[in-house]
Amino acid sequence: MADDNARNDGNGDPRRSLRYRLENLAARLGFGLFALLPLAAASALGGWLGRTVGPHLAVSRRARSNLERFMPELDQRQRRQAVRELWDNLGRVTAELPHLNDFHIAETAGAGSAAGAIELRGVEHVHAANQSGRAVMLIGAHMGNWEVQALANFLLGYETHVVYRAANNPLFDDLVRSFRKGLADAVVPKGAAGARRLMKLARGTVSIGMLVDQKMNDGIAVPFFGVPAMTAPAAAQLALRFKLPLIVARCERLEGSRFRLTILPPMALPDSGDRNADVLEVMTAINRTLEGWIRERPGQWLWVHRRWPD
Repeated sequence: MADDNARNDGNGDPRRSLRYRLENLAARLGFGLFALLPLAAASALGGWLGRTVGPHLAVSRRARSNLERFMPELDQRQRRQAVRELWDNLGRVTAELPHLNDFHIAETAGAGSAAGAIELRGVEHVHAANQSGRAVMLIGAHMGNWEVQALANFLLGYETHVVYRAANNPLFDDLVRSFRKGLADAVVPKGAAGARRLMKLARGTVSIGMLVDQKMNDGIAVPFFGVPAMTAPAAAQLALRFKLPLIVARCERLEGSRFRLTILPPMALPDSGDRNADVLEVMTAINRTLEGWIRERPGQWLWVHRRWPD
């Protein structure tokens, strides 16, 4: 969760903070360069910068440690390759942010050869869920380009609200939110106010997008790669309470700035009479699904997260 005091740190408006202003200036210069380039070129440049610089950063030690701990079947060369791909992907995601308006749904499977094409598999599940007369929970992870799932739902014509973690630097946060403007009906920041907003949305007929693969200190312990990991339970709690369709989707980067979004059928929700046990069962199933996808393409997940206890 973002620091709830980030916009008022006791020293006046943090927008006057020299550090925040310098960070914002650097971000605007970088994003400005990416915005000047065509999407394909921006993505390629971002990928090159990511894989050139990222593996040498201190945080990459955590990625290598996580890979060694949780995917011991990979040899040292494969782990190095996964870390390089991780940073390539992260650089591309960053460079693609100013180009979200250039993304589009590919007309047919396998036909998405243009930059920004999103190939959909299982789109019928999205259509059926949105015709249920209830809100829809869209669940994903930091894989491929994680903006794509909610963006695709929006491009399909469905009202979409996205839960997100606000950046500590409010100036940078405003900049990133400006890229998403018009590509989702609203963003819902994590925190008490966001939770109240989610309860209201869950009573409606909108789509609610969440990424559930990051650590949440006040979440619940759920197995992930065989180790209990603190996991946000809100998706399961809302789906169970309001009997909402809960859809898990996988975003894969195919080549350059092209993607495949694989959408699973809505999960079968348990109803044991023990709500806490049901929440744990749902989140365990989600984590198991995400783990399987990460194992298939480890270079497309953010292993730099402090996801597990040390």
